Amino acid sequence: MMSRSLAFKLSLAFLLVSLVGIALVAFLAGRVSANAFSNFADAQSDSLLMEQLVKYYEINGSWDDLDRIGIGGVGPGDGQVRPFLVIDNQGEIVLGGLGENIGNRVPRGWLNRGTPILVNDERVGQLIFAEGMRRGAGLQPPRNDFAVQVNQTIFLAALGATAVSLVIGVVLARSLTKPLQEMTEATQAVAQGDLTQQVPVRSDDELGQLAASFNQMSADLSYARDLRRQMTADIAHDLRTPLSLILGHAEALSDGVLPPTPETFDVIHDEARRLNRLVEDLRLLSLVEAGELTLALRPTSPRSLLERAALAHTPAAQQKQIELALNASTNLPDVLVDPDRIAQVLDNLIANALRYTPENGRIELTAQPRQTAVQLRVRDSGPGMDSDELANVFDRFYRGDKSRQRHEGGSGLGLAIAKSIVENHDGRIWAESASGQGATFIIALPLASG
Repeated sequence: MMSRSLAFKLSLAFLLVSLVGIALVAFLAGRVSANAFSNFADAQSDSLLMEQLVKYYEINGSWDDLDRIGIGGVGPGDGQVRPFLVIDNQGEIVLGGLGENIGNRVPRGWLNRGTPILVNDERVGQLIFAEGMRRGAGLQPPRNDFAVQVNQTIFLAALGATAVSLVIGVVLARSLTKPLQEMTEATQAVAQGDLTQQVPVRSDDELGQLAASFNQMSADLSYARDLRRQMTADIAHDLRTPLSLILGHAEALSDGVLPPTPETFDVIHDEARRLNRLVEDLRLLSLVEAGELTLALRPTSPRSLLERAALAHTPAAQQKQIELALNASTNLPDVLVDPDRIAQVLDNLIANALRYTPENGRIELTAQPRQTAVQLRVRDSGPGMDSDELANVFDRFYRGDKSRQRHEGGSGLGLAIAKSIVENHDGRIWAESASGQGATFIIALPLASG
């Protein structure tokens, strides 16, 4: 189905209404004007007939030999039957017609439909037409009557066209305003907290696009609300666990249940550090998303970034018997970054890779140039991720392995922080993976010269 814009539909609607109005006016005016003109012509002929009769009587002073001259377009002896007749004041026919002959008297009922023939304001006879034919007092010239009929016809046609146009306009207006009304009601419901609202998409024009955008917005708001609730629950859980351990050990020490050994203090210290790390991650994430994180940007070698990260994590990799390999050229173009912040991103990615890569596995760090960026890659040989995990891996507090204990999986904020930091560098970060084939995290950083 071809998409048509709202402007096109409105223009088409206005054109349709105009055409219907014009066509209706033209049809009614033409039809009635034709009838009015026909009546006008008949009346004009009747008026001329009356003038002929009056003039004849004025000249002759009587109706004698009236049938010997051509009256009303019918001459003597031409065999035509007149659609009228003329009588004198005594009711005697002086000009035959309507099947009646001269000298006869017309039926009394015919006198009621006769038109007086006046000469010097004196009635000298009557003109009688066939039943149903036009009659008028004095048969005055009908020009004014014709103009009045035409004007009345045009006026009535205009009223009819207005009514039809109004009906069409109302129908078209309802078809346009109904989606807006539905969207208004849905918007009011969203304002009151109902984020499940969806409106039907009835067309492919601007209104349809607006409805689709509203539905997407409502779905995103609903998802954000659910994510916020889940984040609040996760924060509460992650804060409660170390606090409970710290309080429990502190109370046990105070009550003498636990001896004040270095091991006991180590547990309290580790949980306090974990709690401090979570709070610091939340603070950093809020700064990054608010655009308040200060970046010290400078041209930096991509290889030096990877070397620094590999050196920092080599001991942990050796402890798990994991090969940590670096494969990056020394002549790569510099990238414009804050080295410390990008190091934080790489530390997070490598730590995740170490967490999921089994013993005797492999983690490879590479760098590849692109047109306007350099891509840093962290590839592991772990179990990989499915499509659902790829779609949510950068969400706050998301953990791909639900069975893993929280203290083993970090705070769940590392990848969210990494994404925010990279995007603050005008870069991109994403993950590629297939289940059972490891995962690759890719960072695209802008060139220093670009």
